[in-house]
Amino acid sequence: MQRHYYISDSIDELDELERELEAGGLARTQIHVLSDMDQQVAERQLPEVEAVLRQDVVHGTEVGALVGLLIAGSVLLFAYLSGLAGTVTWVPFIFLAVVVLGFCTWEGGLFGIQVPNSNFSRFADTLEAGKHVLFVDVDGPQESVLEQVVGGHPQLQVAGHGQAMPQWVLEAQNKWLHFIKVMP
Repeated sequence: MQRHYYISDSIDELDELERELEAGGLARTQIHVLSDMDQQVAERQLPEVEAVLRQDVVHGTEVGALVGLLIAGSVLLFAYLSGLAGTVTWVPFIFLAVVVLGFCTWEGGLFGIQVPNSNFSRFADTLEAGKHVLFVDVDGPQESVLEQVVGGHPQLQVAGHGQAMPQWVLEAQNKWLHFIKVMP
């Protein structure tokens, strides 16, 4: 899948564009609007970027987990090479490795929540100028639908491409939204 970024001055245009994309067969979970004007986005019920995804929580957590794995592995390697595991048992070292892994992962997430999402940092000036960023995740057959719909909006500025959300995440979101709709 590929992510396409577009910039617009008009929230009304994005509202119309979003309806056209959905009518063309794209799921709502594939369309997102990033804006500093959250109230306007909410009023039009546009698919906004969740607050947690505006920060680098996921990336920070991944880095923290990687650091935690390295330190936990070092603890276990130390226990093995020093021979202490044979004397004392492996239980304290395994417990320490699990605690270190959990702590580093948690700290990585806390660090990430303080940093803007690296995927959106290039749009900081655009958002401060009062503009809005639309990004759409599409796979091969949907590219033509996106091109056709976007072609009808000449005021829209193309802002590049990027890596899309994994297909399995989109499918899980679609199933969740369907589940919520059918619940009484």
